Amino acid sequence: MERTYKLIELVGVSEKNYEEAIKNAVAKATETLFGLSWFEVVELRGRIDDNQVVEFQAKLKVAFKLIKS
Repeated sequence: MERTYKLIELVGVSEKNYEEAIKNAVAKATETLFGLSWFEVVELRGRIDDNQVVEFQAKLKVAFKLIKS
């Protein structure tokens, strides 16, 4: 069976950790996209404020299956 996927990039953000940032990105994407299939973490970064880590950011590639109309 042939399959074709559309690949998009998202950045998830969390004040807690990277895992939460990933989950936030995927959860938000499911609100408007159908058929999410997989994700790949391509970058991890964060924000520092007043010498403290205050934000975790995860850049993801997320794929969803294209269907015939």
